Amino acid sequence: MGKRRGGRELLRSLSKKQKKHLREFGEEHPFYDKLLLLLLLHSCFPFQSENSDKSSAESDSEAEVEQVSVYHKLLATLKTSPESESEEEEDESESEEAGESEAEMDSEGSQETREAEGGEEDKNDIAEEEEGTDAAEQTLSQEQADGADTSCDPHHGVIEEFTDVKHESEFSLETNFIEEESGDCNADKRDSNPFKQHMNKELEEKEIEKMSTLPKSSNQSQWSRLGQLTFSSTLEKHKTLKADKEVDVKQLYLHKPLEFTWPKVNKQFLPSLSKPSDSAFTPLQRELFCIMNTYRDLFYPERNALTNGEEIRHTYCLHALNHVLKANAQVLSNNAKRRDRKPGTDTDDYRDQGLTRPKVLMIVPFRESALRIVHIFINLLEVNDKKKIDVSNKKRFKGEFGSDPEEKPPNLKRPEDYEAVFAGNIDDHFRIGVAILQKSMRLYAPFYSSDIIIASPLGMRTVIGAEGEKKRDFDFLSSIEILIIDQADIYLMQNWEHVLHLMKHINLLPLDSHGVDFSRVRMLNLNNWSKYYRQTLLFSALQDPQINSVFNKHCFNYVGRVAIRNMPLTGSISHVVVQLPHVFRRLEAESVASVIDARFQFFINNVLPEYRDAIMSHTLIYVPSYFDYVRLRNYFKKEDLNFTHICEYTKKAGVCRARRFFLKGEKQFLLFTERFHFYKRYTIKGIRNLIFYELPTYSHFYSEICNMMKATDSGVDATWTCTVLYSKYDAQKLAAVVGIDRTAQMLQSKKNVHLFVTGEN
Repeated sequence: MGKRRGGRELLRSLSKKQKKHLREFGEEHPFYDKLLLLLLLHSCFPFQSENSDKSSAESDSEAEVEQVSVYHKLLATLKTSPESESEEEEDESESEEAGESEAEMDSEGSQETREAEGGEEDKNDIAEEEEGTDAAEQTLSQEQADGADTSCDPHHGVIEEFTDVKHESEFSLETNFIEEESGDCNADKRDSNPFKQHMNKELEEKEIEKMSTLPKSSNQSQWSRLGQLTFSSTLEKHKTLKADKEVDVKQLYLHKPLEFTWPKVNKQFLPSLSKPSDSAFTPLQRELFCIMNTYRDLFYPERNALTNGEEIRHTYCLHALNHVLKANAQVLSNNAKRRDRKPGTDTDDYRDQGLTRPKVLMIVPFRESALRIVHIFINLLEVNDKKKIDVSNKKRFKGEFGSDPEEKPPNLKRPEDYEAVFAGNIDDHFRIGVAILQKSMRLYAPFYSSDIIIASPLGMRTVIGAEGEKKRDFDFLSSIEILIIDQADIYLMQNWEHVLHLMKHINLLPLDSHGVDFSRVRMLNLNNWSKYYRQTLLFSALQDPQINSVFNKHCFNYVGRVAIRNMPLTGSISHVVVQLPHVFRRLEAESVASVIDARFQFFINNVLPEYRDAIMSHTLIYVPSYFDYVRLRNYFKKEDLNFTHICEYTKKAGVCRARRFFLKGEKQFLLFTERFHFYKRYTIKGIRNLIFYELPTYSHFYSEICNMMKATDSGVDATWTCTVLYSKYDAQKLAAVVGIDRTAQMLQSKKNVHLFVTGEN
């Protein structure tokens, strides 16, 4: 803390011009900035200054790399300075009270007031143009991650990524043998074991060709808890899976330790009055695990962080750990057989591995999610309090993935779902390898020595790299057997391209052998058929075309796939409490690709002219896509409209000014992005007219934005309006807002305008 405080003191001595120059250009300013960098280097990183004499003899290229590193560390210190933290807390707290908002924004200083009055639009432009600079900084930091194995730490900026190399021999599958006393050697001898049935099936080339060319046959089934299920497969036709009404843990072919530990770990989700003889699963877990245990692909779009999120997390952790334990037990058992075999014995009987060791890849959005997953693994492996498993680097893991309760300002009021999603450490740049061997767990294992990899999409993207980069690696993804993507909807708010980039690089033939014993590699891996055996488990809070596309185009499991397809009956419009007319205006588009342009033309030709009059002031335009937001912002500037704008890249001071001008009516329009609402959830006051340029990704955002109107104390309820643009390609989003019955009527009707009124007595 002393080192960071010293850096902050130095930053306070910078002029505003110097800070701006440092943020925007990242190059040496005049000589006083050079001195500042040297002083900061000395105060924050004394281990480098001790070797200053030696560093003078280094090459110019090494000096340049060091300057880049120092610059990024300075930026990290600048962005986390106490002044900016206090400004954020004040800014967030003012979202609840209009009076507090006025006082806080006035207290930002006379200079900021002059900026707001004289050049608010220019300042906001500069703030948003810095998006490009921020993106460049992120790219540079990612390139550092590729070249120097670094990752982002929320507390200390950019640090070296730690990997555990000390316990390599202890967790090696090649040099260890199974412990007979554990009973694991008999765990996988049952022929009906789902693991063996799935991995030991040998596909023929005709079947592979059939899966690549023929369409899948599908049928539907109704389950008591999951609802409407759609089964689809190419090889297995007209074979419907039925849910077991009661599940005995001993009949699930769980690896031996899990049979005893699962009921204890899962007890928190079961009714308090349940008997020991009752099922160890909740109804939701029972049906989900019934599908998982058949190794079918699964898409479940009804994950809710408030209700069933932890139930689902425990279920897929049980399945993943069960798979890893069985696979490793098979390898260790065959190690013993190979050791005791007679010379000249055929070695094809011991093909039990992939081309690389990692078997399970778990994609989660935040470090907090990874922390909870590891804790579940530990609890599932500990039979009782007396038999604790050995977890290496556990303290370091808790320090880097845990969170400090004091970091969160206590006065923030946010919806319950926001608190549930953004609980704990919400850093989204991380990756960690986990190796499990019998009664021990190794955290921070190198990827090629790991059984399970837990990472965020950004963490994977910085390792995989892009075409043309010198240092990139994705060979460790070649033999992934289970892919779990949890909370996929959040990646729509982060960067969906990272998910697509990952899917393009999974289950490819490795470029290097990485020391594998080819006599132990399964034929399915040697034939490059790994993707046909990979099980994909996809969990989301909503159905979205982009998520559906990943499930339909990147899942090739030969067993088939299952998707839950329940449609909402009422929709989020029923949660709007203000008396408000909702006008849904339909736009026509010839194809999905033409919807973007068709929506823009429809808006500027048919909708915007109705709101140009000064009477239609206080108009908020909700824009889900950032690209649409930029297009509208540029058009508004070109037409010289009286507007302000807020997006996820807008600086805090710019947000304060925009909200104040909109509340006072000094700006007629407010362009407002969905991602800003997702990450901040500020209450925007002063809304009288509301335009949804596109239906929101999250259906409950519709009612949240509409209900912001009740925060206006002007008493002009009769003038409130709400206009929504939609097309026939928005059927899923429309159903989530108005319900399935109204959606069917609206899409079949020839009318282009539909009116609904909420809040009537």
